[in-house]
Amino acid sequence: MIKARELRTQSPEELKKQLMELRRTQLELRIQHRTGQFANMAKFSDVRRDIARIKTVMNENKLSN
Repeated sequence: MIKARELRTQSPEELKKQLMELRRTQLELRIQHRTGQFANMAKFSDVRRDIARIKTVMNENKLSN
């Protein structure tokens, strides 16, 4: 789990890169769940929340400029 405090210290490029990685992970977890290979739904929820945190920090940065 990523803390918002840590995200606020990162550059916008780093945030975008991390967001893309998390979205790729989310897609992989969704595919694994559909094929029956994945049983840990807590991991999926954690990834979804991390994506939301990153998007929130990105929006805060956008509004402050």
